[in-house]
Amino acid sequence: MSVKSVTHLNFRGDARAALEFYHSVFGGHLAVVTYKDAGNVQDPAEADQVMWGQVVAGNGFHVMAYDVPSRQPWDRGENSFFLSLRGETTEEITAYWEKLSDGAVIAQPLEPAQWAPLYGMLTDRFGVVWVVDVASEYTG
Repeated sequence: MSVKSVTHLNFRGDARAALEFYHSVFGGHLAVVTYKDAGNVQDPAEADQVMWGQVVAGNGFHVMAYDVPSRQPWDRGENSFFLSLRGETTEEITAYWEKLSDGAVIAQPLEPAQWAPLYGMLTDRFGVVWVVDVASEYTG
């Protein structure tokens, strides 16, 4: 088993530009999925914004990012990142989730999602926002 934590940056409309910039700096592979690509458009004006994106480089650099929808609060200095925890199995991720949940506020229960066998989001008792999922290949 293996688990990986990755910084997940949050933007309001600038995620694609930021990911393209980091890709130009570090190289590697750039992947971007828009809200439209994922069939999750809540506001037509945000359809082409980034629902999920990442840059992964052979040198070990890895960053994820998305555009926070306008219906959710966002402040560049207050909630500009998540800690993304990805694992290979549902058993592994469920065990971490149960421990992280102690004293946490659950934003999204750990459950199957369109893009992952399991996905959940919580704010732990120290105020850190965790996005937890089982890694899978995007097939959109």
